[in-house]
Amino acid sequence: MITVMGATGNTGKKVAEALLKAGEKVRALGRSARKLAPLQELGAETLAGDAGDAAYLARAFHGADRVYTLLPPDAQSTDYRAEQDKAGEAIVRAVRESGVRYVVFLSSIGADLKEGTGPIAGLHAQEERLKHLEDTHVLCLRAGFFFENFYATLPLVKHQGINGGAIAPNVSFPMIAGRDIAEAAAKALLSRDWNGLVVRELHGERDLSNAEATRILGARIGKPDLQYVQFPYGDYAGALVQMGVSQNVAGLYVEMAKAFNEGRAKPIEGRGPRNTTPTRFEDFAVDLGRAYQSL
Repeated sequence: MITVMGATGNTGKKVAEALLKAGEKVRALGRSARKLAPLQELGAETLAGDAGDAAYLARAFHGADRVYTLLPPDAQSTDYRAEQDKAGEAIVRAVRESGVRYVVFLSSIGADLKEGTGPIAGLHAQEERLKHLEDTHVLCLRAGFFFENFYATLPLVKHQGINGGAIAPNVSFPMIAGRDIAEAAAKALLSRDWNGLVVRELHGERDLSNAEATRILGARIGKPDLQYVQFPYGDYAGALVQMGVSQNVAGLYVEMAKAFNEGRAKPIEGRGPRNTTPTRFEDFAVDLGRAYQSL
């Protein structure tokens, strides 16, 4: 049995689907039983609940020898880091109580840093907790910036004719498709090809800047002159709050943007075949284009 957290999200759903296709028994977790229903139809056992509830996770991990774990995001949280810690502690407790042997944890580029990276600091803290598990093999997948994050800026493109954010336009860093992260996670869960605690970075097909990604997106949606605009940190935080993000989370996103702008949040590994993944942003932009046209 393999338990998959976040099974309705960008990576967890695809991890669960890949494992089911490979003939594995899967227990899929998420907040909503309704959203988990398609995986149940594919043959997964499903269990809805709160990832911060240690008793729920203990039930969810019981009988599983492998788990895919993550810290679920909550853009409306008034204390995001505290919620990350609560979920992280619940995961570790559930692993200990259930005797899980293999854990894959979705982390991030920049998680080598203890602080000053916004929500990524919570992933660092979870990696530290996982280090103390005994008789459990832990793989931390430090992924780049998700291509899927661009979905959130499509309304800005549609209504104001620009793309924008707080990261400087020409700062390049790893960007990756969620499906490529899911493929790496599923392969690891199937092969169990590591021992102890191991960190692997996932860099995407190539490093990209927001300016370059915006040009690619613009070409796909028929706006070849689409520009990326860097917003002042305060304006960016205010825009996030107007979109429904809490003040606390908006502040953490600003801190994360600063970490990228200042070159602190960055890969540790050099790029190579093991951490380079296949999906190009040009190909993912097809999906973004469809979403844009539907607005």
